[in-house]
Amino acid sequence: MRNRQLRATLSAFAEEAAWQLASDMADGHELPFELTESASGRSQPTLYCYRPLTAAFIDERRSILARLETYLPAVHALQAVGGLDGYLQARVAQGIPRDGRERAELALRAFLGRVFEDSSDFVLHAERLERAYEELEAIVHEGVAETVLVCAVLGIELESGEVAMGDGLTLMRAEVLDDGPADAVRGDGARTLAVLRWDASLGSGGDGLPHDPGRARLARLVAALRLFDEAGAALTPVGWLRTAGGPWQVIALGPAAGGLVRGRAFVPAAQEDELRAFCNLVSRRMPRSGELAWALRRFELGCTRERDDDALSDHLMALRALLEPEGPASGRLPGRLAALCAQPDQRAAFTARVAHVARMERSLITGAGAPEDATVGALSRELASHLRAILRDVLCGHLDPDLRGLADRLLAEELVEAPTQA
Repeated sequence: MRNRQLRATLSAFAEEAAWQLASDMADGHELPFELTESASGRSQPTLYCYRPLTAAFIDERRSILARLETYLPAVHALQAVGGLDGYLQARVAQGIPRDGRERAELALRAFLGRVFEDSSDFVLHAERLERAYEELEAIVHEGVAETVLVCAVLGIELESGEVAMGDGLTLMRAEVLDDGPADAVRGDGARTLAVLRWDASLGSGGDGLPHDPGRARLARLVAALRLFDEAGAALTPVGWLRTAGGPWQVIALGPAAGGLVRGRAFVPAAQEDELRAFCNLVSRRMPRSGELAWALRRFELGCTRERDDDALSDHLMALRALLEPEGPASGRLPGRLAALCAQPDQRAAFTARVAHVARMERSLITGAGAPEDATVGALSRELASHLRAILRDVLCGHLDPDLRGLADRLLAEELVEAPTQA
């Protein structure tokens, strides 16, 4: 068995679905049948029998099954494992969707139909479940070797045991991981792990870098988590890699994964869908070039700084790239940032505060009249909060990417309204 987590998730869904389907039949919903014929031999008469159409019965109740507590975890587990095309081609005659979520839902119904194939009572038998799962796993993993990358995520605490993030990535509490590396699961009880699985063709290794896809995926995860909550997030400097069930190997994750964690963000079960949707959206919309991409990199660099004054400069440079292309000498950053982040009646005070931060940066550079560390830390975190909010809103589509133009329009509207209000 390659994927114990997938098996456990599908088994839990099959058990709950069996109860629901049996209950529907008890309530009077009829299971359709088709008449089939078979012959025992040339001299024997044709035999007729009724075959239950369990797949059709299951398909008719897709909306009911989708409300089961175990449905979404099963869909996310299938979507994460990938490789469903071969299974759908074997189990579904036609109409295979292109969307990954829809393919996972169709594969789940096909799996459930296989579990209860030719059954008229929807009693879950262990041997049927095992046969259906082994068939699915054999097709999904045919000719490939599963690679697993595990690392600790700092700054995030989960209420649930695990949260499937999609594309083979799962966040889970350390005590939930079975057969994981001992060093990964060792730590406090609230330790969170990122577990990334992907398939590589057998015999395709040998380049010595099988973990590079994992590094890129984890880097996108950390970037999204840093935007999700102000507590920040970081990975431990090393992770653990295993291919095809072999021994765990320690690998370096690189400096981009590290950083300063200022607290711990607690993710309740009710917020898991929001976290998953946000991280996937940010990962898809992460720009590769331009001012926004540069500002995102500078924001992340600020998150890795141990010194508050260094982080303050990083965040100022990111904001200038987005809002002050004319350069610091123009002095336009404070007003534009206030237009985006402050209410109209608070913009004057907000502008003065940001202008003070910009002047303070010069004092930090020269060392003349530098403020106390506590003051620098508070202002640096405040600036990071505004930058984080802007980056989040742009990536989520809530703000026009032309931030400078938007800020100038808001300021112009305020000037037009001012005489009227007076």
